[in-house]
Amino acid sequence: MEIRERALRMKQVCPHMAASGEELRNAALRAVSDAITEHKAEILEANEADLAAAKEKGIPAPVLKRLKFDDAKIQDVQSGIEELIGLPDPLDRIHFRREMDEGLILERRTVPIGVIGVIFEARPDAMVQVSTLCLKSGNCAVLKGGSEAKNTNRKLFSVIYDAAVAAGLPEGCMMLAETHDDIDELLKCDDAIDLLIPRGSNEFVKHIMDNTKIPVMGHADGICHIYVDAAADIDLAVPVILDAKTQYPAACNAAETLLVHRDIADRLLPAVQETFRANQVELRGTEDVQAIVDCVPAEEEDFHTEYLDHIISAKIVDSLEEAIDHINKYGSHHTDAIITDDDEAAERFMQLVDSAGVYRNCSTRFADGFRYGFGAEVGISTGKIHARGPVGLEGLVTYKYRIYGSGQIVGDYASGKKSFHFKELM
Repeated sequence: MEIRERALRMKQVCPHMAASGEELRNAALRAVSDAITEHKAEILEANEADLAAAKEKGIPAPVLKRLKFDDAKIQDVQSGIEELIGLPDPLDRIHFRREMDEGLILERRTVPIGVIGVIFEARPDAMVQVSTLCLKSGNCAVLKGGSEAKNTNRKLFSVIYDAAVAAGLPEGCMMLAETHDDIDELLKCDDAIDLLIPRGSNEFVKHIMDNTKIPVMGHADGICHIYVDAAADIDLAVPVILDAKTQYPAACNAAETLLVHRDIADRLLPAVQETFRANQVELRGTEDVQAIVDCVPAEEEDFHTEYLDHIISAKIVDSLEEAIDHINKYGSHHTDAIITDDDEAAERFMQLVDSAGVYRNCSTRFADGFRYGFGAEVGISTGKIHARGPVGLEGLVTYKYRIYGSGQIVGDYASGKKSFHFKELM
């Protein structure tokens, strides 16, 4: 069956998925977690096959790190599922109830978006996170993972889908796409798919946006910054910078650029460079930085680059305002942090940096749906419409209006025979 036909059938399943109760959806999530445990050996075997094939092809180390799906990753995704189960049901929440006139009541309630297509990188854990978020939020999901993880994704999808349907969710509520041709077909399914969430390179996301009529939500590059203010605590700053760069350098929320106020540069940069060298991090600095520490010269292009590796660019700035201007010019509006003990400087930074996440005195790596308590995320949105930042359950629902009447007709209100007397009921 072609992708389009399957997507259209999925569209018909949507109302039944949306009507599934919280108890059923949570039971399905428990079944998924149990099934992952039951089939763990097969999942790990599939991942080993993917890793071996990727190494043969000479896939870069950052991609290999994302591709690896071991016991620790399985424990992480199962913890995410447990977190999801414990979260309140995002569906059927009443935003407001208003009496328009006597016997005429208006409500706004949350509902699933419908059919969501998620195209993500070679990270098998994303398969689990995305699918379970869609199940919890009552959405149908079309899932397309990176080709490097095809064996792991195929096995995970089978385990998750079979468990969810066996628990009572409707058949056809999930679909796996596997080829580039499938992506091209998906882009044409604007009458079946309600939202696309692409995760990948800037070029890939732009290709998706330019070749579909389906609404697209997501982000491209993750060029995140840490600015060390003149009033920073160096003992606090150094481990935060190191964590932001090295805790998981292949992630989109890893720091790629370090900005340092000139007044603290002579004290901070030697301490940072010593730590970087001990952790195999390559520092690329402007001439001002090179005058203080021995490092690789930075080019203009470095400040536009998402390294996803043990590399970081650095620049000295003369003011908080210069740091803010640099971030807003070169950044990807993802996540940026300030290190400072100055409350006024921190507040100005957090107001003026135009990013989905702005932090004070902590690592950019906290930009994550699980760490926010969302259970997991389908991705990070740097846009400003509908959802921004880590997109969890609340980003996967919309709303519909309900009116409960008792025979009212608009003609009476248009003629003046009746009038509205709006009254808030909650």
